[in-house]
Amino acid sequence: MEAQQLTDKIVAVGDAIRALKAAKDAANAAQIAAHVQELLALKTQFKELTGADYAPQQPKKQQKKEIAAPPAADGDAPTKSKSQLKKEKKLADQAAKKAAGGGKQAKQQKQKKAKPSESAKPVESAAVPSAADLLLRQTEFQRQVLSSGAASSAQVVTPWDVEAEDGVDYDKLVEQFGSTKIPQEMVERMERLTGHKAHRYLRRGYFFSHRDLDVILDAYEKGEKFFLYTGRGPSSGSLHMGHLIPFTFTAWLQKVFDVPLVIQLTNDEKFLFKDQTLEESEVMAWENAKDIIACGFDVKKTFIFANTDYIKEMYPQILKVQKCVTYNQVRGIFGFTGSDNIGKSSFPAIQAVPSFSETFPVVLGGRKGLRCLIPHAIDQDPYFRMTRDVAPRIGYLKPASMHSKFFPALQGSTTKMSASKASTTIYISDSPDDIANKIKKYAFSGGGETKADHEKYGANLEADIPYQYLSFMLENDEELARIGREYGAGRMMSGEVKQKLIDVMSEYTLDFQKRRAAITDNLVSEFMSVRPLEF
Repeated sequence: MEAQQLTDKIVAVGDAIRALKAAKDAANAAQIAAHVQELLALKTQFKELTGADYAPQQPKKQQKKEIAAPPAADGDAPTKSKSQLKKEKKLADQAAKKAAGGGKQAKQQKQKKAKPSESAKPVESAAVPSAADLLLRQTEFQRQVLSSGAASSAQVVTPWDVEAEDGVDYDKLVEQFGSTKIPQEMVERMERLTGHKAHRYLRRGYFFSHRDLDVILDAYEKGEKFFLYTGRGPSSGSLHMGHLIPFTFTAWLQKVFDVPLVIQLTNDEKFLFKDQTLEESEVMAWENAKDIIACGFDVKKTFIFANTDYIKEMYPQILKVQKCVTYNQVRGIFGFTGSDNIGKSSFPAIQAVPSFSETFPVVLGGRKGLRCLIPHAIDQDPYFRMTRDVAPRIGYLKPASMHSKFFPALQGSTTKMSASKASTTIYISDSPDDIANKIKKYAFSGGGETKADHEKYGANLEADIPYQYLSFMLENDEELARIGREYGAGRMMSGEVKQKLIDVMSEYTLDFQKRRAAITDNLVSEFMSVRPLEF
């Protein structure tokens, strides 16, 4: 597409957005969001093509008619009368005043521009931004960070990268993504409805944000069932501690609400996005399924599937989503470029459709319109924002979400634990010696540099990785509070906290490994068989 064609398209899409916003109809939100994504992608294309950011063309001002007579045929200027000279001087004075911003009329015009009418105000000035504006804000923010190289001074949170120099600012993510914090009242309501004490991840704010969780709880209180959906992208033969966060929490949700669950293994995604073969992805998916089952899921209520195995059943729903999302929108949401393979652009629809009960006619017993709750890490949010935008357009319910914080890397909370950094990642297959060596060698300490400093000033609990890991893993609230008080006051040394973590993690992984060893291939096949779940 040529530059002028892109310009024309950008103008047309911009006009469409303005027209929809001017209508002030909440039903237009999905269309506005789609156009916004398309507009961002078009502007990215424009920059790739021209090397410059798109800037709207300024309308040419209408030239005032020349009062002076046209030049003579021989090129000499005609003789001007006194009245003509006087008029020209007057016009010149007026033009000078206008250019300098002088004149009462110019000031009034400026004041009017500074205070537009209600119908002309941009959406950004509204008290509550629309879904489209939140999407635009988040996508534009990520684009600016990635394109300007400003990642060193800002946080980057995408489905593939998490980096934050000063630690992830979750309050900023809530604002940026347009989600809602989980209040204490909602945690207490879940306890009343289920009759169970809230999971430690809820009590301590590790699941901190949501979309429509209140809708799920309202429906459940009326006696309506819902189903859970979560997933895993198999990129290693073993899960690490960070991977267990959504799975252990989802297992708790399944137990206390007594609901069915579908777990997607995106072996196709890792083949498309990573340097691994399809065969490697399939082997890792099978091994990861054993790790997942060991988290305590109910085989009668859980269906685990690899995308390459279940694609036939998913494909009709995938097509519906793909038809509603343009290539430019996908580029705008996920940052794909012209050099990415086409499989990447089609994948988001594959991750979207398990949130619709219609994708599981056998597994969910033909139940249509069954609500879905997705517990997931906050970096996966772009997939499900797209899903929520599309759902009403194809006649389905919007899925609800619960967002978790990241399990930080051993080196510090500037990024999440990653399977791509094996030497500084604690796997659930690690031995006690492996765990001890990694914690002692790599775990970032928030304690004082010297014993005297530590005893005087205490530890920085927010920066201390061993303490943060304990807050994820220790079930006993009183014990965790005691460690926090003693360590924060400098009465407990860094070495003691590290040793406590080594003991807790070693005990946990040994117990997990025993459960995992008991899982047979036949049991995996049962979890992955297409059959009606009990609920």
